[in-house]
Amino acid sequence: MTETANLRASTEPSTGGPSAAWLRIMARLYDPFLWLGEIAGMRRRRRALLAGAYGRVVEIGAGTGLNIEHYPEDVAELVLSEPEPAMRRRLGCHLEQNRRVARIIDAPAEHLPLADASVDTVVSTLVLCTVDDPEGALREIARVLRPNGQLLFIEHVRASSRLLAAFQDRLVTPWRHFAGGCLCNRPTTELMRACGFTVEADDVVWRGMPAIVHPLRAGRGTPSQ
Repeated sequence: MTETANLRASTEPSTGGPSAAWLRIMARLYDPFLWLGEIAGMRRRRRALLAGAYGRVVEIGAGTGLNIEHYPEDVAELVLSEPEPAMRRRLGCHLEQNRRVARIIDAPAEHLPLADASVDTVVSTLVLCTVDDPEGALREIARVLRPNGQLLFIEHVRASSRLLAAFQDRLVTPWRHFAGGCLCNRPTTELMRACGFTVEADDVVWRGMPAIVHPLRAGRGTPSQ
């Protein structure tokens, strides 16, 4: 097995993710469920992270649009990728409410309909925990980024605490079905490095949310050239 396959096999369940019906319900519940976590610090982290976005920006898994209000006004172009129809509808509403101009595309992170080396900044917030093929998504991000482009991210990670990691492993399957496919114990930054990214990140805590998703890493990744 490859290094990335070994990393995933050691933590991830083999069962499938949530049903389409639950994903439609989740689109309605998403913002209220995250409300306390947002006011307890996530909104501030989004604003700080996205202050560094520049040029042509692509956000993968844009969800309901919680990042929209935090993008700098001077980005050259904003492209929002979201494969779930119910999420895309709410994303469009958030764009109108925030009076932002952006293009919404129906595409998963693993298959972006964008040319090679055509993007300056890719943004991923709480997304790489949900994709079916994180290595494929990271390869796709590297493909679309221009030389010296950047991946800005805030992502769930496997806990460094052995006790909390054990709880993540025990609860990963029910949490995945509830939380729209989120794998709370995925070693995301290790996967980034195994896929050739140089990663600079801080360990942070997602306060106001269940303990199994407290461990986050926030930072910047650059693909090897």
